Amino acid sequence: MSSTKQRADFQKILRDMPHKPGVYVMRDRLDHVIYVGKARDLRRRVGSYFMPSRRFSADLKTRALIDTVWDLEYHVVRSEAEAVLFEGKLIKEFRPKYNISFRDDKRFLLVRVHLGEAVPRFSLTRLRKEDGARYFGPFAHAGALRTTLDAVRRRFGLRSCRALEPGENDFKHCLDHVIKNCSAPCVGRISKVDYLERVRQACDFLDGQSREMLGQIESEMKSAAERMDFEKAAQLRNLLEDLKTTTRPVTRFTRKSLPTTIDPGRDLAALQSALQLPVPPRVMECFDISNISSTHIVASMVRFRDGVPDRAGYRTYRIKGLTTQDDFASMAEVVKRRYGRILREGGDAPVLPDLVIVDGGRGQLSSACRELNRLGLERLPVIGLAKEFEEIHRPGAALPLRLPEDSGALRLLQRIRDEAHRTANGFHSLLLKKRVRESLLDAIPGVSAARKRALLAEFGSVERIKSLAPGALAVIPGISQALAGRILATLNGHSNPPAPHATEL
Repeated sequence: MSSTKQRADFQKILRDMPHKPGVYVMRDRLDHVIYVGKARDLRRRVGSYFMPSRRFSADLKTRALIDTVWDLEYHVVRSEAEAVLFEGKLIKEFRPKYNISFRDDKRFLLVRVHLGEAVPRFSLTRLRKEDGARYFGPFAHAGALRTTLDAVRRRFGLRSCRALEPGENDFKHCLDHVIKNCSAPCVGRISKVDYLERVRQACDFLDGQSREMLGQIESEMKSAAERMDFEKAAQLRNLLEDLKTTTRPVTRFTRKSLPTTIDPGRDLAALQSALQLPVPPRVMECFDISNISSTHIVASMVRFRDGVPDRAGYRTYRIKGLTTQDDFASMAEVVKRRYGRILREGGDAPVLPDLVIVDGGRGQLSSACRELNRLGLERLPVIGLAKEFEEIHRPGAALPLRLPEDSGALRLLQRIRDEAHRTANGFHSLLLKKRVRESLLDAIPGVSAARKRALLAEFGSVERIKSLAPGALAVIPGISQALAGRILATLNGHSNPPAPHATEL
């Protein structure tokens, strides 16, 4: 866009701006998005930027922003919570240089419950999976959500313990039933049918379909005020506000509902032109490596089809041929395994992508090209995307290619690279958690794989086992009193067993 573009009339924009919650987007003279913000009151918040006194009282960063703003747009939403969600989505899309939040992989909290479990429980998570569970959210206010979930558990008598299927042993060490916070389905104080009905009622409340609980708490608050128990009334008032904040209907800004400037078809055409490809790269595959030292070196491969994620095509790998950290060798291994398998299974017509992308610079690209050449795929288009300066490295090109920050081609490459990075990090974190959970038991002499499974199935986690007495462990078949004492001594740090051998998945 031409640099002669006229600066917007901000006073006119402000006169038309409503006193409602929303999100505002600031652009510079080249039409680049430089800042995205949210507001409870759009006119008041945005108007504060253009007050004459602001130029003298604001910090250097804000003054630089005000001087750079050339155009302004805004989007009205229904609530402040919607504004928070919308702001986060737009920042992830535009990556404005004056924003420092929401650029990482942070996700808003969700509430998860699986009605197919024997004794369902509500838990918090940041990742929605295709696991048959029911999810509520995302929720913009984490504090209000945690308060709400605690209140829901108490009100409906739902369990908060972590065991997969709690039983008598869990009940012995649980105080929730004593203080009347749990209906104790683990020992039959309530039938499984009645407990499941309570879970469904709690789901209706979180879904905003039932307001009975809010009415009860409001009545309790008024009664406490009439008794002049103002401290109790204030606590109930705060709880009521948190419950209303959490259950207030909001627009869920999914990929389909989010107002966006992303045009996958246009971005694909721009990428084809920038890389001088013979056809638009309708199918792209991107690789990323994740490791901490030599512990669980993993890789991810994500696929985009027609410019959007094709999650059915995602793959994760454990690097098998290395014992030390080596990103170049790791990239070579995963590229060889991916396309070697496609060639073996594809026969005379293997289905290959239109473009291969590796996360990294010239070193990672050279490693990938070497393996592709050995497989006879030297004609397969491949590039490397170096994150520091967003440089595109190409085979045979002496200098990297730099695209404008607002280029649709670059933003498409950033989206697939960031998705590969998120997938690799997620797989790496999963393996680390599994190693921590299992390796402590693996290291104890006398604890076989079968006994380890029995212990984890009965008690749920190593942390839970550590808090038990030897007699509680000795009820597990194959666990003697002596072995139970050795397990607890080891887990609680009274002995130093040999380090376990790493296992391949």
